[in-house]
This record gives sequence, C-alpha cells and structure tokens, in this order.
Amino acid sequence: MFEQMMLSAWSEGLRNKPSLPLRVELWDGRQLEFSSEAPRVTIRVPDRAALRYLRSPSLYNLGRAYVEGAIDIKGRAADIISVGNSLAASMDKGRSRLVEVLRRNVPHTRQSDAEAIRYHYDVSNDFYAAWLDPAMVYSCAYFEEGSEDLATAQQKKIDHILRKIDLRPGQTLLDIGCGWGALVLRAAQAFGARCVGITLSENQALLARERVARAGLTGQVEIRLQDYRDVEGQFERITSVGMFEHVGVQHLPAYFSRINTLLAPDGVVMNHGITTANVDNSATPYGGGEFIGQYVFPQGELAHLSTVVRAMQEGGLEVRDVENLRRHYAKTCAIWTENFESRAEHIRKLTDEKRFRIWHVYLAGCAYAFAHGRISLYQIVCGKAEGNVERLPWSRRYMYP
Repeated sequence: MFEQMMLSAWSEGLRNKPSLPLRVELWDGRQLEFSSEAPRVTIRVPDRAALRYLRSPSLYNLGRAYVEGAIDIKGRAADIISVGNSLAASMDKGRSRLVEVLRRNVPHTRQSDAEAIRYHYDVSNDFYAAWLDPAMVYSCAYFEEGSEDLATAQQKKIDHILRKIDLRPGQTLLDIGCGWGALVLRAAQAFGARCVGITLSENQALLARERVARAGLTGQVEIRLQDYRDVEGQFERITSVGMFEHVGVQHLPAYFSRINTLLAPDGVVMNHGITTANVDNSATPYGGGEFIGQYVFPQGELAHLSTVVRAMQEGGLEVRDVENLRRHYAKTCAIWTENFESRAEHIRKLTDEKRFRIWHVYLAGCAYAFAHGRISLYQIVCGKAEGNVERLPWSRRYMYP
C-alpha cells in the first residue's frame, strides 16, 4: 500500500510538470505515460527495489541505475539525457555539500593520475576508433563554417591551434596529453616543427608511435609515456589539449608554473580545456558531475575560467588571447553521440555492457551540458609574464589564413 501511494504521488507530481515523452514500464506489466505524444524514452523498472532511483531521480542516481543494470532505458541518447534532466530538475533537492568537499580534496599523485588516465583511455584503441574521426582526435573540433564534417573540423582545430601559437619551422613543440598523436604529426608534417608528445596512456603511446613511424617522422617526433611533472628541458612552443581537466583545481597554479619552467624565453603556450560555468568551481547540477567522476573521469575536476586565468598568472604566465568554443564542443559531442549509436552493435563487441552504457549516456550528456551552458571550452594563449613586449603581435590576424 505504501509503495502504491509513493508511486502515485511521484507520477502525479510529474504530470503536473511540462509534458515528458516518457513511458515507465513496471515489473507487474503496468505502464505509466507522461505525455499525449508517443514516448521517446522508456524506462523499464524490473522490480520494486529499483523504484528508489525514480523517487530520487538525480542524474547520478539514474545514470548509476542504468549503468549497473538496475533499470533499463530505451531511446536515443539525446532524448534519454533530455528526459533525465527534466526528471532531475523536477525533484532537485540541491547539491550535496559533502560531495563537493570530497571532490575538491582528491589527491593527484603521479600514480593516481596515471591510474585515472589508464581507466579512461586504455579501453582499447579500436573502441575509440569506432566513433572518433579517422585521425582519432578526442577533443573539441573547430567548425569554422559550421557545415564541416568531423574529420575536416578536427583538422581545422589542430591548424587553428598551431597558428595561434605561431609555430615556425624548426621550433621545438611539447604537446602535453598528446592522445594518439594527431597534433604532433601535423605540427611536424605541415609546420616543420620538432615535437615531443607525452601521454600516460599506454594504448595511446603505442599507436601514436606506430603512426609516427609510418609517416617517416621518427627523427622529428618523439612520443613519451611520461608525466608532465617529469619532463625536462625547454620548448619554444607548448600545447595542452583536453588534458588539464585531470590536474585538479588546487593543483592548477603548480601545473602552469611547471609549464612556465618548460617554456623557452619568448615562447608561446596554448591551453585548450573544459571549464565549468560555476564561479565557485562546483560540479554541474543534478549529480551529473558526480556520475562522471565515478564512472568516466576518476579524479577529473573542472575549474571556472576566472580560476584558470588566475592560476595561469600565479604560475608566471601572461594571458594573451582567450576564445570560447562552447558551441563547437556541443556539435562535436553530438556527432560523437550519433557515431556511437549508429555503430552500437560493433562497439558492443569491443567492450562490456557496463562500459557501453557509460559511454552511451556520457557523450550525449556532454553535448547537452555544452549546449545548455553548464560547461564550456576555452582556448587560452599565454606567454611568460615578463616576456619582451616587442615580441607580441599587434593583432590576431596571424591566427587566420
């Protein structure tokens, strides 16, 4: 009786909200409809115990229940995320302060960072190749016209970065978090740079080295399995693309200080990374950040743009140029989601069901978060704070062909 009353109160509460294209199928055959239109999302509740996830439908609770197999959800990923956000908003009870405190006090040792990176990136190279572009660029693309396909937009992103740092033939380039090597390969082939790419992912390093060898660039490009804290020497140009999210908010000043140490006099560095919209550096609402922290990016933390700029200054770097690419990342993630779903049967053969479900909702969740301004993407160009003013460009014209 109590269960029936709780279920009735929950469903009536939702029906008093804007229409949801949602159907809930219960273990006893009952179906609950929340819209006059055909449902785009169906949640299957296999037993009474699973009702608790619906009574407290934060993005974390719903995501955990789906990933762990406590409930089943059918529908396009974009629709699942949209309905999930509506459910979470309808029952929102505020962010857990304990979760925020724990999130901000995560240790970032060399060992723990390496383990976190391997968890995320060492799924398999075939897994990522199934839904990324052919160059396997796993970061925000650059849609200069808005109509480019993904491969073209990723090529344009890399060139956009390399022009922003004014890369010249013969210069040394360090790419922190080099992925599968697309940026250093392009920098060597098209710009004539001498490159070092570092990663903590063994899978990435292996494939990147193979690509360097196939391109005949072994003497010009070196791929290292190395922590940025262990790099020595100085480089005329430094790039960090989609990596600093793993550093930890409290460690950002030290991170940028290390980059400053590695940067040659009059050198240029560009940091390309995701930021939160929350000025207090808190997680995204409704438990979305908590879900990503547990299942997708262990130890990942997002800082607000203002925190990033301050950390750069504290690290001895001067900010010279800032560009917001939020719209570009929303489109990138939407394309990744479409690729993932269109190749779902193939991808299921490359991993287990739990990981498949994690990525099924994660990619679409990112697209939603970027589209709705919960997170953003900034490219920030810097130099040493005490750099020679005569070396600074008069305008941004050099960045564009």
